[in-house]
Amino acid sequence: MMKQALVCVSFGTTVANGRLDLSAVEHALQTVAPEIRFAKALTSRIIRKRLAAQGEKADSLPEALETLLCEGYTRVAVQPTHLLYGYEYDKIKAEIAPYEERFAHFALGRPLLADTTDLQTVARVLGQVYPPQPGEALILMGHGTEHFAGVVYSALQSVFALQGRGDVFVATVEGWPGLSEILPGIRPAGYHKAHLVPLLQVAGDHACHDMAGNDPESWKSQLESAGFTVRCTLEGLGRLEGIQQMYCKKLKEILE
Repeated sequence: MMKQALVCVSFGTTVANGRLDLSAVEHALQTVAPEIRFAKALTSRIIRKRLAAQGEKADSLPEALETLLCEGYTRVAVQPTHLLYGYEYDKIKAEIAPYEERFAHFALGRPLLADTTDLQTVARVLGQVYPPQPGEALILMGHGTEHFAGVVYSALQSVFALQGRGDVFVATVEGWPGLSEILPGIRPAGYHKAHLVPLLQVAGDHACHDMAGNDPESWKSQLESAGFTVRCTLEGLGRLEGIQQMYCKKLKEILE
């Protein structure tokens, strides 16, 4: 009988609250096929080094795959927890390339936002978790990327609009559109309050500092300076059951 394993690969985080977001997704994936070997890998070298300095060993994806080879596993599924087809996903594909022929069966899962159905589903999930509030704009902070996959953020904005959620604004901290691009349209739309929520798998450094920090450059500070009453939610997408279900569905696709 072929030995089967699942590798859950993530960027990683050292922020305690963010690790709860990631653990929630990992636990959900384990429930899909509890009978098979479960392994974890982190793509961020910096995160792995920081964890090592704290006495915690975290494997890179090649290290996790080498271990499975040594243990005699022949069927391997790799499920990323990444948001989109960006540079990090490209890195995963490059790292697994030397291993695909070394296993009898090898499959790579899709990221969270892989097609238009995913965009609609994420918008519905977030729309249910964060319903409209009088006079309040819901501002979602994504990471952002120069990769062409970054068009996903603007596409998600359009989906919210088509679903009747004109109060939702999607922006990114390291890409386009940024806060400066969406800010001019918020006040004229009649909003005097803002609810900041991470459009991130984990509520890590970006959420804690760039979004909700007290630094003058944080989104919270900029919005307050612009006259908005601001509240922040420090909970990543990974904590939401609807998002967990999406990842489980993607895993089932490659296990079948």
